[in-house]
Amino acid sequence: MRARDLALFHAHGGRVDAARAMFGGDDWIDLSTGIAPWAWPVAGVPLGWEQLPEPGAIAGLEAAAAEAFGVADPARVIAVPGSDLAMRLLALVIAARRPCVVRPGYAGHLAAWPDAVAVAPEAVTALQTSDSPAQAGAQGTAPNARNSGLLPAQEHGGMGGADLLVLASPANPDGRVTDPALLRTLAQRMTVVVDEAYADPAPGLCPEAGDRLIVLRSFGKFYGLPGLRLGFVIAGTDLAPRLRALLGDWPVSSAAVAIGTAAYRDQHWHRAQQARITETGGLLDEVLRDAGLDVVGHAPLFRLIACDGATKLFETLAHHAILTRPFADQPDRLRIGLPRGAAGLVRLATALEEFPR
Repeated sequence: MRARDLALFHAHGGRVDAARAMFGGDDWIDLSTGIAPWAWPVAGVPLGWEQLPEPGAIAGLEAAAAEAFGVADPARVIAVPGSDLAMRLLALVIAARRPCVVRPGYAGHLAAWPDAVAVAPEAVTALQTSDSPAQAGAQGTAPNARNSGLLPAQEHGGMGGADLLVLASPANPDGRVTDPALLRTLAQRMTVVVDEAYADPAPGLCPEAGDRLIVLRSFGKFYGLPGLRLGFVIAGTDLAPRLRALLGDWPVSSAAVAIGTAAYRDQHWHRAQQARITETGGLLDEVLRDAGLDVVGHAPLFRLIACDGATKLFETLAHHAILTRPFADQPDRLRIGLPRGAAGLVRLATALEEFPR
C-alpha cells in the first residue's frame, strides 16, 4: 500500500467513503472512530427544525449535562457544536505564551494550537514527586509553589516555561489516564485543558473544573451519535461567559438540544449502554487475543494493538470491508473500535485469520 494512500486515514477515523473507493465493498464496518456502535434512539423526539433553539431549552440541555457530569452549577457547562471546535475556540480565548500538547494524541489538539510544543506523556508524569498533594494536605499544608508536589518544569523536556498544557485523559489512542491529582496540582502552575471525550460514563474531572482546569466532554461517542456534533466545555466563572459570547445565541442546533437533553436524562438506556460496552469490549479482547495480537492500550470504546505489520493488517481488514485506524507517528499501531454485536465480531475474527503472523 502506498504511503500517500494510507495517509488518507491518518488524520481521523471515519473515512469510509475513501476506504470504499480504494478497496471496494459495500457493507463496511467502521471500527476506526472509537464511537459506540449503538446509538441512543432518537425516534419520537421532537427535533424543532422549524424554530431557532430557545435560550431556556439550551439552558435545560446544559443543566441535564451538568447533572450527568456531577457539576453543581450548570452555568459552568457550555454547550458547543462538538468538542473539536471547542478546542479551537479555547485557543482564541486562552492567552498562552508557551502552550504544550501531549503527543502522541488526538490530532485536533495540535490543530488548535499549531505552535505548541509537543511533549511526551512521561514529561508530564515526571513532574510529580514522591511528596504528593495528598501527603501535603495530610500534613495540614495547602499546596503552593513550594509544596505543590511537583518538580520544576524546566527539569523535564519541553515543559520549561509552559503556561498551558493540553492533553486527553483517557488518552487517544492508547487510553492512558493521567492521575487526576497531578492535573489538579498542575492547574495551580498553568492552565490545563483536559479532553475527556472518552471518559463517559465517569464524571472525571468535571466537578472540579474551573478557569485553570478546563474540561471538554463529547456527547456523540458514548451515545453513538457523532453526527449530532454536540459537546461541552466545563470551565470557571470567568472563562464560561467569554466562551458563551464567542459562540453566540445559538451555539448548537434545536435537534442537538432536544436529543441531548432527553438522552442525558435517560438513565435506563445509560446503564444498558454501559453494560453493552463492557460486554463487547471483553469479547473484542478475546478475538484479538485469539488472533495473537498484542493489546498495548485500551479505553472502553477501543483497543490499541502493536503489530510490526500494522499496515498489512490494515489492508487485510480493509479487503474484508473493515476500517480501522492507522497512525502516521506510530506506524506499528492500529486502533480498533467495538463491533456491533456477534456478527461484527465474527467478521473481524474471520478477517484476522487471513493475517500472516
